Amino acid sequence: MATTATQSDVLVIGGGLAGLVTALEALRAGKRVTLVDRDSRERLGGLALWAFGGMALVGTPLQARMKIPDTPEVALRDWLSFGELPPDDLHSLQWARYYVERSRAEVYDWLLGEGVKFLPAVNWVERGRYGEGNSLPRYHVIWGTARELTRRMIAALHAADGDGRLQLLHQHRVVGLEHQAGRIDGAVARCEHSGREVRLQAPVVVLAMGGINGSSEQVRAHWPAGRPMPAAMLNGAHPFADGALHRRVADELGGQVVHAGEMWNYAAGFPHPYPHFEGHGLSTIPCKSALWLDHSGRRIGPEPLVTGFDTHWLCQRVAQQEKPWTWHLLNWRIAAREFAISGAEHNPRIRDKQFPAFLKETLLGNHRLVRQMQQESPHFLVDETLAGLAAKMNALTCSLDVDPAVLQATADAFDANFAGGRRLHNDEQIRRIQHARQWGPDRLRTCKPAPLQMPGAGPFIAIHTQLVTRKSLGGLRTDLHSRVLGADGNPLPGLYCVGEAAGFGGGGANGKRSLEGTFLPGCILTARAAARSINHG
Repeated sequence: MATTATQSDVLVIGGGLAGLVTALEALRAGKRVTLVDRDSRERLGGLALWAFGGMALVGTPLQARMKIPDTPEVALRDWLSFGELPPDDLHSLQWARYYVERSRAEVYDWLLGEGVKFLPAVNWVERGRYGEGNSLPRYHVIWGTARELTRRMIAALHAADGDGRLQLLHQHRVVGLEHQAGRIDGAVARCEHSGREVRLQAPVVVLAMGGINGSSEQVRAHWPAGRPMPAAMLNGAHPFADGALHRRVADELGGQVVHAGEMWNYAAGFPHPYPHFEGHGLSTIPCKSALWLDHSGRRIGPEPLVTGFDTHWLCQRVAQQEKPWTWHLLNWRIAAREFAISGAEHNPRIRDKQFPAFLKETLLGNHRLVRQMQQESPHFLVDETLAGLAAKMNALTCSLDVDPAVLQATADAFDANFAGGRRLHNDEQIRRIQHARQWGPDRLRTCKPAPLQMPGAGPFIAIHTQLVTRKSLGGLRTDLHSRVLGADGNPLPGLYCVGEAAGFGGGGANGKRSLEGTFLPGCILTARAAARSINHG
């Protein structure tokens, strides 16, 4: 039987970034806040604690210093063309405009005020296959990764609780929402260890439980019927993001879950060598200079797969392949310059603010990470010859899929582009690499095009990759105050939803594609909007 644990002004369900920011802003306004989270105390912060920390921001001083003429109008044009938002999806469209107009003041400036700093360069990602993505660089990287951001939010939360108005409940799962006369008035949570249930009374409840992509069953259940789905996928989302509360809100309170089939996955993941949970996958940032091959060692085409232009399209192309894995073929020269893994865990120089070491690895190559993966991951294969590499590829997949002669022919066909010198290049991947290298930060992390079999560039490397799930782009329908909307379009009294649970605003502010780096800012913007409405309500 549930017992009353506390009475508060605001109950926040979920301790990820969106939940932390909501609780912080409510505390600073004098509210009594209960924050309940399924994870342990050490993992408070959710997926943000593990994330790399890239943010798509518009019109910042850092952009101005780099002479990037960005404006909300330009950003909105890019956002809408890339995301393909339905013209009748008014709430998502409103949130898209809200984001581009307010990311500078409510995210960039606000974080600077909280002591968060950014690397002094803006990266250019998701340019679109035909230029319909980011027409300008917008990707700002937090110095210290998102772990630094999360820890600062947690420290600020405790600093705002000088008089005991905050109650944190770790390792408690919300199993029910309580309401009377159509208005929310709390929730029931169950301790993950003891099984004891506690009642959390509050006139305002904020849902910040993340999306649905932590559940492979939910991912498959909501996969769009018209898109290919691979037979196997890794999980790069938080395992507690299972969609259970989404369904409860829809079934019991009349909330609307929209665009549940829209997801932001990554095309080149491999199993974590030391998994934190079952099926845990790491997402590589695929090397632009690597050849992306199918299971047989043939280059995927006719348009080559190159990262940095359209992640959504890459995922669809990978999902179309005959087998649920692909290969990246490269050499040590490419890997040292270009290979990276998304997240805080495998970016210790940025995470731990080791600037001299970060600068050294950027300029001279990240041989440390390449050696680490060679030692730790059976999916990262290294050999002095292509024939030897083919044998290792077949051994890993327990197959004879890769004919050494086919792998050799694949490499030879690419290298033939360089036989007549630079003036006779005629390969779309080379053209895209050359375009990327025109932007300074990309030039530092992208090799000058050269033959794969160039003397001294070896040994050869093959990375065995598969699709890895990440973010839900859909969620509960909300208005610009982050209030959950019912089927009639009216707010459900006392109920708010923020972050990924709300599709980063409106139920699907990104549409089908993200400009990349819109997730952490989306959490902050929706959370601050909710807190503003609650505090002035």
